[in-house]
Amino acid sequence: MQTSSVDSPPGPPPSRTARRAAWALGLCSALLLALVAVEWAPLTGLDDDIADTTHRWATGHRGATRVMRVLSDWVWDPWTMRLLCAAVVVWLWWRRGDRFTAGWLAVTAVAAGLFQQVLKAVVDRARPAWPDPVDLAHYAAFPSGHALTVTVVCGLLVWLLGHYGAARGPRLAALAVAAVSVAGVGATRVWLGVHWATDVLGGWLLGALVVCLAVLAHRRWAGRWVTEPTRRET
Repeated sequence: MQTSSVDSPPGPPPSRTARRAAWALGLCSALLLALVAVEWAPLTGLDDDIADTTHRWATGHRGATRVMRVLSDWVWDPWTMRLLCAAVVVWLWWRRGDRFTAGWLAVTAVAAGLFQQVLKAVVDRARPAWPDPVDLAHYAAFPSGHALTVTVVCGLLVWLLGHYGAARGPRLAALAVAAVSVAGVGATRVWLGVHWATDVLGGWLLGALVVCLAVLAHRRWAGRWVTEPTRRET
């Protein structure tokens, strides 16, 4: 009979950790959403101070601003992220034959895009307005679609590497690229004066929440999808 070692007690199950993270992210997201919706003065004042400072930097350092625009409009643009996600969906479907995970990834990406558009319409927060703008953006401000989309796509792809048992080196490299991308896209949106800092924070929180909920859904339904056809065949 096997017994568990006293020296290395088991940690909490991954699903429990994901549920706890989802609850924490949900509460933080709801609190931030409420404060933004009521235009809480300390928060809007902080947004104003950050925006004033970064806009001075943007207008004073045109070379850096051009780099920020390339990163924001091409490298970390939501459509770039969606194309990357679509490529992974095709690879999962045709190369690995994991049609459940391919569909799960596609549905999550589409749902995240719809989710942030609905929130933008509901909150209807105005973007920063400058007499000398360095970039332009459409739709409402909260949450940042760039920040939410990059967080969702990078988070899901990093999780998939672990799910498929990738080696430690590639997983750490992917995690580093994801961290730089998530932080970098937030910096570009504030620097370019098209989002308030709390728009970016909201995008990060809500994107991480989507990742947690998607992982929980995958863990709940993936096994049933795989085993049900086998049961019917036998």
